[in-house]
Amino acid sequence: MSLWLQVTWAAAALNVVLLVGLTSVWGRNYAQFRSKHTLGLAAFGAILLAENTLALYVFYLHPVLSEWIAAQAPIAHLAVGGLRLLELVALSVLVSVTWD
Repeated sequence: MSLWLQVTWAAAALNVVLLVGLTSVWGRNYAQFRSKHTLGLAAFGAILLAENTLALYVFYLHPVLSEWIAAQAPIAHLAVGGLRLLELVALSVLVSVTWD
């Protein structure tokens, strides 16, 4: 597995951890306040959590797709890893704002 695929997998795993925390906070806030805004945040978190969990499965666990992804050109690994890292930065900002 290339370095960028490992970075991609690690970023997706950290995204899952952050999204579990954010979605639980947003879900509790919705249960307490019953506003559409908190419901939207909780739904957003749940959908993004599902997407990152599926990405972890595809990048690392799926026997066919993980091999296919590993066989692609290094520029593809860089692009996908870069996008996952940008998502990690964005989620870190949301965590910072949410827990402030």
